[in-house]
Amino acid sequence: MGRLADPAWEVIGVIDTEGDRAEWTFPAEPGAVRNARDAVRDRLRRWNLEPLTDLTTLLVSELVTNSLRHATGPIGLRLVRPAHPGDVLRVEVSDPLPDPPRERVARPEDESGRGLQLVALSSRSWGTRPGDTGKTVWFELAVPG
Repeated sequence: MGRLADPAWEVIGVIDTEGDRAEWTFPAEPGAVRNARDAVRDRLRRWNLEPLTDLTTLLVSELVTNSLRHATGPIGLRLVRPAHPGDVLRVEVSDPLPDPPRERVARPEDESGRGLQLVALSSRSWGTRPGDTGKTVWFELAVPG
């Protein structure tokens, strides 16, 4: 089973990993980015959505990194499998900071600030929504038919 069987793969909680959705909660620590990528890779492989793996893990990395930089507390990750070929894969990253992220234009010399631009340019659609204790940033990727 790879990394998911490894006890070093740190997850606060696995809410659901069966059926049409998978949800995890990671501690707000640097390893959360790697662990979130591993969870996404494993789930997309199980769902036979390997063509979306590279882009999905890249965008999840950006959003989880943003959560680590700007929020404290657990980071939630949810994947919702498309019902049919040609539908969308929905990905959500949640954190306890209520402020929505702001897309900005990074200067060439900036070492950060491109994550939301990357999400906006690479996804079919994206957005944010407030939660009871923070916010969720989501994006959708078209699934090849």
